[in-house]
Amino acid sequence: MTEFGFIDHIKELFAALPDNGFEGIGDDCAVLPVGEGESLVFTTDMLAEGVHFLRPATSPRELGRKSLAVNLSDVASMGARPVATLLSLSLPADTAGTWAEEFMLGYRELSEAFGVTLAGGDTTRSAAGITINVTAIGRIADAHIKRRSGARPGDAILAAAAHRNPLPQVAEGIWLGARSEVHAMMDLSDGLASDIRHIMERSGVGAAIDIGRIPLAQGADVETAACGGEDYKLLLTADAAAADRLAADFRARFGTPLHPVGRITGSGKLEWLENGRPRALDWHGFTHY
Repeated sequence: MTEFGFIDHIKELFAALPDNGFEGIGDDCAVLPVGEGESLVFTTDMLAEGVHFLRPATSPRELGRKSLAVNLSDVASMGARPVATLLSLSLPADTAGTWAEEFMLGYRELSEAFGVTLAGGDTTRSAAGITINVTAIGRIADAHIKRRSGARPGDAILAAAAHRNPLPQVAEGIWLGARSEVHAMMDLSDGLASDIRHIMERSGVGAAIDIGRIPLAQGADVETAACGGEDYKLLLTADAAAADRLAADFRARFGTPLHPVGRITGSGKLEWLENGRPRALDWHGFTHY
């Protein structure tokens, strides 16, 4: 079973249970309206040693920052402001001292940078390998929530620029959430080639991506740029007539560009274009299974 096949199975298994006010599975965050025109959003991510990171290649402080960053990026992609996190750690005996202290310093640094409190969590011993689980909570005006399901045929597809030292684009996400011309948004966690498909599926649309417009990090090739992830960029669709003004305002506000990389179509298919002509490319991003 694929990752998304398993998710579909879970959705079907729980479909008959009461939702208790929560919106269903399908976006970067679950949404719970709390009244007076506001909602809370919830997201969770797990990082497993040997799958998402290698201990010799990642310092504990870097890992502390990364484990929080991936969750703050999900909150930002809904247009929400992160307010709190819950952290659970399963640690082998050889990480219980200095390693764990350094990890928490990295986690605290990023928490402080974005004004997010650590509200609780859990710790347990691991027989083999580190496992990290973070739940992040955000708050947002209902009118500003951006979902994957809002894309419309004719929309421009835009990607926010990657930073040299990637940070979750929290301020950018909140700003984009308040822009009515933005119709759909998510974060690029698994790469453009995979993540645009989530918007397509939820919105019932197709997409045409111009590979010549995909932003490239220094030294990267276009396939790596299309299929890579974990850079905490935002992917969005916007009214085509307002896309140039949106990009100009974004650059004026944040000093970085929004890159137009394609358009939403009614075909239901993903097309790759080069110089306006279709190319048969079987590109996919990161898969978890």
